Parts: sequence; C-alpha cells; structure tokens
Amino acid sequence: MPAHELDPTPRRLRLVEQAGRGVRVLALANQKGGVAKTTSTVNLAAALREKGYRVLVIDMDPQSNLTMSQGIDAEVLEQSMFDVLVHKVPIVDVIHRAEVDIAVGSIDLAGAELAMASMIGRERALEKAILAVAHDYDWILIDTPPSLGLLTINALTAADGVIVPVQCEYLSLRGLVQLEATLAMIREHLNPRVRIIGILPTMLDRRLLHAREALDLLEKNFGDLVFRTRIRKTVRLAEAPVSGTSVLRYDPKGAAAESYRALAEEVLSGGEEETS
Repeated sequence: MPAHELDPTPRRLRLVEQAGRGVRVLALANQKGGVAKTTSTVNLAAALREKGYRVLVIDMDPQSNLTMSQGIDAEVLEQSMFDVLVHKVPIVDVIHRAEVDIAVGSIDLAGAELAMASMIGRERALEKAILAVAHDYDWILIDTPPSLGLLTINALTAADGVIVPVQCEYLSLRGLVQLEATLAMIREHLNPRVRIIGILPTMLDRRLLHAREALDLLEKNFGDLVFRTRIRKTVRLAEAPVSGTSVLRYDPKGAAAESYRALAEEVLSGGEEETS
C-alpha cells in the first residue's frame, strides 16, 4: 500500500496550538502488543525533558508498565487515571514527579471501558482532563493499551498526532491499516486534526534477514512516514525499567539513548517546520 493511501497528510505534523494552550499532545499507539510502545513513550519523554521541555506522560494502559518503569508501584496507588476518567478526579491529583512527570495508571483501568460505557462524552474524558494542566507542559505523551478500544480512542481524540512503534517483522505491518481506519473514524467524528506523524521501527536486529526485509517493506510501503530513527534491540532497554529510569539516565552514552535523542530531534524538527 502506498504511503499516500494510509494518510494523505505529509509526515511532518502541523502541531496546532488548541485554544491557545500551546501544549503538543502525542499518542503512541499500536493495537499489537510487544512493540516497545511503552519503552518509546518514556524514552522519548526523557529525551524531550533532557532538552529542557516540560513533559508529562500519561499511562492509559491497565498493565501500568509506564508507571512501573518510573519506579512507581502501581499496586499501591490510591488514585490513577481510572479515577480521572471515571470519577472526574483532577488529573493533577494523579501526577507523580519522577524523571518525568507521570499521570499514573493502574490495573483499575481494565474496568474503565465498562464503567464509562454509559457516560455522555466518554470519548472526550481524557481531552477534558488534559485541559486543566495544558499550560503547565510543552509536551504530553500518552501511552496506550494494545487495543483500539475506548481508552485508545480517548488518547487519539486528545492527541495532535500519533507515533506508531512497529516491530520489524511482517505481521506487525498489517495493523497499520486497521489503526488508520480507526483514525479516519476519529477524524470524522471526534478530532479532525489527528494524524499519524511517524512510524517508528523498533526492536530491530539487523543480523536477521527477516528484520531487514520487514524494514525494507515498511519503507517501501510508507515512505517518508517512517522515521529515520531505528530502535535496535539492546539489553539496556530491558534493564533500564528495572532501575526505575529511562535508558537515557541508565546508560546515557549508549546506542539506545542516542537513538531516542535522535527521535526527539525528528519530532521537534517536524513541529518547528510546520509552526514556524
């Protein structure tokens, strides 16, 4: 499938300033699990923070891996994003100060879709919650669950753009079409501005022919929509969450840290290119 069939908008996102808020909101989404979505959320956030930006990450995944990767025990939290979405608790009440500010998630989020089923405006619950802290941040990154359910729809409705981490294997490429179909629905009914701003190849092992061929296929099909940055497989990316930090703090001079710094540069240059 040619890139223009996936999304007719150029890869460089027009990072609009909604209602004068100035904050840029990105969702990292892929309905397939195990594609380094959480890893990419926390490390891109850390790279932006390293550059001096005010950054908030939001954990919308019931697995709470983003929360735990910042050294926070999700099992003992009194309040989480579940309470923000379902009980209208102010989002500031669930923001914890860590390496980056994080609106924490918990296993309670597994019941959020059922609890929100009868709520009016349920797709906009996150968007409304973010408004209260929008002026406190330059960037908000949302980690989504591996599904296209109501939690992910909330994230896509609140976002200016979407980054899609994709593992370098054939089966991972098929989900992009399904994700874009969901985005088309959201553009029509909820959020006309949201677009995929980039596809991020992750877990790349260039020693494997299968991985190299999958990357070539990704670039052939989606062209400039694919970020130049590639996230390679490295043990440091697996070790960093155990220490409760990003890989940029855990191994600041390593290849993984440099890759996420390069990704941050791509994201920043995209925003500047469109808003200058």
